[in-house]
Amino acid sequence: MPEFISYSLPQFTIEDQRARVQHFYEYSNLRRSVRTFSSAPVPRNILEMIILTAGTAPSGANKQPWRFVVVTDPVTKKNIRIAAEKEERENYEHRMSDEWLRDLEPFGTDYHKEFLETAPALIAVFSLSYDKTDEQIKKNYYVKESVGLACGFLLAAIHHAGLVALTHTPSPMDFLTKILQRPENEKPFLLIPVGYPAKDTMVPDIKRKSLDEICVWRS
Repeated sequence: MPEFISYSLPQFTIEDQRARVQHFYEYSNLRRSVRTFSSAPVPRNILEMIILTAGTAPSGANKQPWRFVVVTDPVTKKNIRIAAEKEERENYEHRMSDEWLRDLEPFGTDYHKEFLETAPALIAVFSLSYDKTDEQIKKNYYVKESVGLACGFLLAAIHHAGLVALTHTPSPMDFLTKILQRPENEKPFLLIPVGYPAKDTMVPDIKRKSLDEICVWRS
C-alpha cells in the first residue's frame, strides 16, 4: 500500500489571494526573453535554488525525468556556441520555411548566438526517457510533458530571482549530448542562457494576448 502524509498550505483570505495573484501576474508580465547578457557571474547557490524549484514540478508517476546541466566554464560555453551556430546557420539558410523566417523578422535574430558565451551560465535541460540504476532500466512516463512543466517552473524561478533568460532551441541539439558527455538515456530538451541583462539591453515591443483570447469559460 502507498504511504501518505498530512498536507496543508497556509490559509489566505480572499482579499489576500486576489492581491497575491495580482502581484504575481504583474511581475510575471515583466518577464521577457533576453539576448544581451551581462557577463557578471550569478552565485552558484542562487542557481541551485532555481533548479531545486524546477524540480518541484509535477511529473508522470513522480518519475521526475529531467536533468539540469549547468555550464559556467568559458571553454565549454564556447564549444556549445560553435556547435549551436553551425546548426542555426543551416536552419536559417536551408531548413526554415519562408513563413518561419518572416515571423522571426520582428525579433531581429540570425544564426549568430553571442549570448551563449556572454551569459555567465547556461542551463542545458535533458529529458530522461528511462532511468538506469545497477543495470536495471525503469521506464519514465509523459516525459516531454513533465520536462516541459519543469522548464516552466525553472523560467518562473529565474524571473523571480531578478535574472533573465532565453529559451534557446537549436535543432537538432545532439551536440549537447556529446559536449556535455551525457548518457544515452538523456536527450537534450532546451538550452537556457541565464544571467543579468546587459546595461544596453533592448527587447522587441511585443504584445501578449488578452484574457479573452487565451481563456474560454464554460459554466
